[in-house]
Amino acid sequence: MGDTTSEPLLTTPLDALHRELGARMVPFAGYAMPVQYQGILHEHAQTRERAALFDVSHMGQAEIRHPEGVAAAAAAFEALVPGDVRGLAEGRIRYTLFTDAHGGILDDLMVTNAGDRLYVVVNAACKHQDFAHMGRHLAGCEVKTLPDRALLALQGPEAAKVLARFAPEAAAMPFMSARALDVGGIAVWASRSGYTGEDGYEISVAADDAEALARRLLAEPEVEAAGLGARDSLRLEAGLCLYGADIDATTSPIEAGLAWVIGKRRREEGGFPGAEAILKQLAEGPSRRRVGLRIEGRQPVRAHAEIRDAGGARIGEVTSGGFGPTVAAPVAMGYVDAAHAAPGTAVACDVRGKALAAQVVPMPFAPHRYFKG
Repeated sequence: MGDTTSEPLLTTPLDALHRELGARMVPFAGYAMPVQYQGILHEHAQTRERAALFDVSHMGQAEIRHPEGVAAAAAAFEALVPGDVRGLAEGRIRYTLFTDAHGGILDDLMVTNAGDRLYVVVNAACKHQDFAHMGRHLAGCEVKTLPDRALLALQGPEAAKVLARFAPEAAAMPFMSARALDVGGIAVWASRSGYTGEDGYEISVAADDAEALARRLLAEPEVEAAGLGARDSLRLEAGLCLYGADIDATTSPIEAGLAWVIGKRRREEGGFPGAEAILKQLAEGPSRRRVGLRIEGRQPVRAHAEIRDAGGARIGEVTSGGFGPTVAAPVAMGYVDAAHAAPGTAVACDVRGKALAAQVVPMPFAPHRYFKG
């Protein structure tokens, strides 16, 4: 979960709190971030069973405004993504992708119709290039980055109960909705979304208020702090992509199993980068597909392990893998030739010259438990 940059690490507004709580800190996307506090397995189970608080302040936050209003901003934004942004009702969120002229994925992101503006959250490692990309290409729009805001993720089956103690309106918010809330006197922008497969919220808050908010939530009996290690094992079990591992500029939305992000109108109209290549793959099928893998035995398989067919021929590569604590088995995802992508296909993963038997399976490995309202 680290990187090898030699630049001085940036810190989030919760850095002192992480250290006070005994976090093991690691470099990640240029930041010093907590990988674990009490242990990854404990924090994983805490998220699945109760509620956990993650610091995701390294992510990029921005607001997009257009002089003619949010509809004009949404129309401009559709020139960069294949998602239906114009169709977003106020207070609703869309998961979408920045694509390039060849149909590759530059980043995945969340965009919200925040009433008078679009609110966008992008990945930490890509945020500066994403901000520049939006600044160059969003005709007539003002792109305002929000470096003075922190982002906390409260995730787990008891997250709603906890947040509703402070802001009762939080309980009724459906999955992929967002609104302003007052959390015990702290003004926040809360999105009912996350990266764990569980119910929960991502909470944008002024950096100066972040530690007070975190302490308030951590004081609740259901909540404990969790780090990047559990975040990774949770999202893997949920079958969710990590940018730079499972998706990047060499993968298309169709290969990645993300065709669902392209709404009916966008399929008909096109008008997004790489539309010709992406829509051709949608019609004809891609040559390879992202798949889930269940590994026989107990040994986990890691990224870059080769995937082979029954005859030993290379058919693909693992992009994410590890032990799934909830499913109590090793799980992985990766890309294989389309001919070997059907669930039930027997394959093998090469781990240091040893072939581990595996099977292609549907994802997620652990069921999503989002609150649909």
